[in-house]
Amino acid sequence: MKLVWTPDTALKAYVCTVKTCGNSKESSVAEFLSAMAAGWNAKLIVESWSKGGPIATSIGLAVAAKHTCGRHVCAVPDEGSRSEYVKAMHAAGMRETEVLVGEAEEVMAGLVGVDFLVADCRRRDFVRILRFAKLSNKGAVLACKNAFQQFVSGFKWHGVLQRGTRVVKTVYLPVGQGLDMAHIGSHGGSCESSKGGPSRWIKHVDQHSGEEHLYRDIKLNEIMGNRRL
Repeated sequence: MKLVWTPDTALKAYVCTVKTCGNSKESSVAEFLSAMAAGWNAKLIVESWSKGGPIATSIGLAVAAKHTCGRHVCAVPDEGSRSEYVKAMHAAGMRETEVLVGEAEEVMAGLVGVDFLVADCRRRDFVRILRFAKLSNKGAVLACKNAFQQFVSGFKWHGVLQRGTRVVKTVYLPVGQGLDMAHIGSHGGSCESSKGGPSRWIKHVDQHSGEEHLYRDIKLNEIMGNRRL
């Protein structure tokens, strides 16, 4: 069994997130990630957040979890972050998100079967969030937001994930301050894309690192209408 793309759910989550977030800071990232999490029917959606950060992406992921009847969990480093996060989410009408406080290893150890993970590159421990994630056997989608600087400095997915993790596709998108995404394959699956999912990819091989990047020519108009990223 592996993740299967469901465009109708993606569209519903996208529209709902647009209505909820409006033109708030980071709204384009929120809308995109909400559509992705919902479209892949993620049942366990995990994100990292710290005090002072925008809340739009969190709202988008909470919206996605509602559409997939899933679980949305936010990992924060301290009680100050937890208090600020809960207050902001409640103000936005989002009260079902679980908030876990602690070090990356501790928090991620208790979250088994992650389908969709969003790590904030502005957090110093974002690499450990990725490394210690216990991903779903059916595969997962990982996203690093605010990833522009990491992309420029040569961030490599194979260098941060646990040994044996099968990275099927990676893509860097100029959304917000940069989104670096990876599609992790199911255990025992093939490297072929799921039927029904977006299927057109432009392949680029980094001549320095040898890492393969696939820039997806996805049907963004189908998800986002004529709204600009």
